[in-house]
Amino acid sequence: MNTSILTTADLLAATGYERVGDMARKLREQGIKLFEGRDGPWTTLELVNAAGGILPAATAANAEPYRPEDIA
Repeated sequence: MNTSILTTADLLAATGYERVGDMARKLREQGIKLFEGRDGPWTTLELVNAAGGILPAATAANAEPYRPEDIA
């Protein structure tokens, strides 16, 4: 599993919100891109960092793409 993927459970724990909708709304307000999955919203550590102005170390040319099985 790709460790840079943050699941709904990860996001709820990190933000302290109890309701998924509240958590998702607040993260979107802060500029964090969320994707809707079967088990709820998810994102990546890279997208969280990008919203905070932290640039990735890897460029798009040498970064590994995500595979469907990385998103569980």
